[in-house]
Amino acid sequence: MTTSFRDLPSVSRILEAPEVQLLAEAYSREAVTGLVRQELERARQSVAGGAKAPSPSALAGAVTQRAQELWQPGPRRVINATGVIIHTNLGRAPLSPAALQAVVEAAQGYSDLEFTLADGQRGSRQQYVQHLLCQLTGAETAMVVNNNASALLLALAAVAAGREVIVSRGEAVEIGGGFRIPDVMAQSGATLVEVGTTNRTYPRDYEAAITPQTGALLKVHASNFRVVGFTHEATVADLVGLAGSAGLPVIHDLGSGCLLETASFGLSHEPTPQESVAAGVDLALFSGDKLLGGPQAGIIIGKARWVERLARHPLARAIRSDKMSLAALAATLLHYVKDEATTAIPVWRMVAEPLEGVETRARSWASDIGRRASVAQGESTVGGGSLPGETLPTWLVLLSAERTAGGAAELARRLRRQRPPVVARIIDERVALDPRTVLPEEGEELVAAVKAALAS
Repeated sequence: MTTSFRDLPSVSRILEAPEVQLLAEAYSREAVTGLVRQELERARQSVAGGAKAPSPSALAGAVTQRAQELWQPGPRRVINATGVIIHTNLGRAPLSPAALQAVVEAAQGYSDLEFTLADGQRGSRQQYVQHLLCQLTGAETAMVVNNNASALLLALAAVAAGREVIVSRGEAVEIGGGFRIPDVMAQSGATLVEVGTTNRTYPRDYEAAITPQTGALLKVHASNFRVVGFTHEATVADLVGLAGSAGLPVIHDLGSGCLLETASFGLSHEPTPQESVAAGVDLALFSGDKLLGGPQAGIIIGKARWVERLARHPLARAIRSDKMSLAALAATLLHYVKDEATTAIPVWRMVAEPLEGVETRARSWASDIGRRASVAQGESTVGGGSLPGETLPTWLVLLSAERTAGGAAELARRLRRQRPPVVARIIDERVALDPRTVLPEEGEELVAAVKAALAS
């Protein structure tokens, strides 16, 4: 039996459905009416294609489901059981309780963001983070913008717009989201001059490329990939020596901002901002939400004459950091001042957690979950464009998907549909849960979510 547009219910009839009336009470009637009209339009298109007209109850259910999809608060909290500590797609570094409290206090009322309480005059929004960054890194001064890509853009625009910037061909890399260093440089107004080869670049390559048009030397740390084998690169100290004799600044893009010695945790050494400052770079740039363990931020440290030049550039206003990020960053930096980073900052707590502690949690989860869970050794990764290829030993809880129609992919999907969602990975057709990246207080929620997913 064919149907026509006349078989579709009216807007008012759908609005009379009990579940839609509840939506109208929770939200505005105007917004709900808009959703009803959208669903009716979809239904008209289906009918035009020969489909049967949906019933009023089906349309009401579609409106309710659509409202749940569109109007839930977000980003949503998820449990990260992937074993990737700094997971870019899951928001990178989780904040410490102290950083969270700082955000709440900065956001819930007014603050002295750009106000000096001592004299009642206008102040700088950098005041709380500047001295902490200088204390921790030894830099002359510092400033913060909204992310590291914008820090690089600002540095190049303020220092070398209309001039050439020399960089190793092996460091003209692509960063997250498909953005490339050459593209960022082009937006700054500087001209890229690549020297050396992909795998080997020497100080003499930079020296030969310096001309009266040179505005800066740029060093980019390969934080999201690794070149091995027949390689050579000019060090930061090499570039500082060359630049000093030529009267040029050195810009060092560190990528992931790491203030601790990663070799102490069985990982390879990650260059630190302290080392850049000690080597004499003019500007060092790094992220706030990677190995630093704080909020998204682009941190700029270095010599006062150059940092102040960046601070005066018009672009600095466009990419400045907001009050909540600055509050979270200041609280995170204080953990380093207190020498409590490995116990207070979640990403460092995960890195530093002893293997036996991870195993204890894994076996406890498996026992609570039941026969479909087993325990095996595995590897966690740092992730987030930090320490590429580096792993930490871990213990995994492996979930059998033999009784799940659709296999491991379906079981992983069911876990993502829980509240809170659990994000896992699949290994050999089993769903793997890594305790290293699950916050201690999330263990009970995870086990409950797994049981629900297995039972559904």
